Amino acid sequence: MGMPITHIMTSGMSGIRAAGDLVARMEFAKNMRLNDAKNYVAKKLGVSTMDLSDEYVMRELREELGIGVITSVAGSPKGIAAKMNIEKLLDIKINSCEKFRGKLK
Repeated sequence: MGMPITHIMTSGMSGIRAAGDLVARMEFAKNMRLNDAKNYVAKKLGVSTMDLSDEYVMRELREELGIGVITSVAGSPKGIAAKMNIEKLLDIKINSCEKFRGKLK
């Protein structure tokens, strides 16, 4: 039951166009409730919880932090590189990043 509600709420926050993907990661990675996840992500990003759903604010911030944007920007981190930056920013582990690092050994 929690998964559909989480998906609906983070989709409503515009997913990767804003901060919905980051909030969802915290809900799943740390078993946080929605408001706790929003507060955590906002604190890590240095913005208000209202800014988390502002596509303009988040676009600039996501580019600056290298944590991925919807449309590709030359020279900006994409894919696994952006996910690794998200790991560092939120202090979490992401399975695909762990698998990637395992293949490098």
